[in-house]
Amino acid sequence: MVDAVLDETGARERRLRSLPSRVGVYFVLALGLFEHLGTGLVWGKLAAGLAARVPQPSEKALRDLRRRVGVAPLKRLFDVLAGPLAQPSTPGVRYRRWRTVAFDGCGSLSVPDHERNRSWLGRTERRYGPTGHPRPMLMTLCETGTRGLIAAVFGPASKGETDYAHDLTGHLTPDMLLLADRAFDSNDLLADIAAQGTQFLIRATSTRRPPVLALLPDGSYLTRIGGLPLRVIEAEIHSRTADGGDFGGTYRLLTTLNDHRTDPADHLVRLYHERWEIEITYLALRHTLLRGRVLRSKDPVGLNKEM
Repeated sequence: MVDAVLDETGARERRLRSLPSRVGVYFVLALGLFEHLGTGLVWGKLAAGLAARVPQPSEKALRDLRRRVGVAPLKRLFDVLAGPLAQPSTPGVRYRRWRTVAFDGCGSLSVPDHERNRSWLGRTERRYGPTGHPRPMLMTLCETGTRGLIAAVFGPASKGETDYAHDLTGHLTPDMLLLADRAFDSNDLLADIAAQGTQFLIRATSTRRPPVLALLPDGSYLTRIGGLPLRVIEAEIHSRTADGGDFGGTYRLLTTLNDHRTDPADHLVRLYHERWEIEITYLALRHTLLRGRVLRSKDPVGLNKEM
């Protein structure tokens, strides 16, 4: 697969080398797996199981190898491998005939505080001032049952989550049902999602008050937003916290599933809880793979490959 990706992206070496581009792709992948090790130790991990005699490159040679590989092969490799993982019979991945997916943003990955990274990503402002490290905005579309990534985009946090979400709508298909949290209920984004033939169940912001066009027997009602005929389900959702407190509030859900007989309100309220699968996906990225560490690369090209 790596050879095919190098050929497709025109990244194969043009002359015989002791460190060909194919090795460079594996090396970049190993850098992501062993994030806590320096490049020389990562090379040792990569070559440890090989019976043949392998080169012992210098730090500079390994740095040049990373630069020579470029971003395109890694991006293409992700595009080839990303996608839904579940079979039709896999439990917990479908609602009726639709595959359940979710998208959301993650702004808590930290990168080295280097001038080149700051010039691309800027400073992330928090309540008490800027963070110590620049932080990219990562937006992914994932399959909720398996948490398999279908697509991802990232860049400066100055570009909002909704803008990045627009970039992901092209990966939606008519066999999907999209779950999303607040801030993804803009008229333009809802129209983009519906234009793909995708059904959705999206939480509306608290300031949105859709007009009531018709009340339905299950307590939901029909409305129209930006020309789209939608259904609104209002529910009180509460959770008991570890210290015995109560957390929750009123959720107003917008959906294209307008028939209360085939899709009762209580069924959709329970379904919406599966949106949290994408939060667990980010938990795995931040705390299982990275264990809270800062990413490695000190320039935008390196960060693109690493992401």
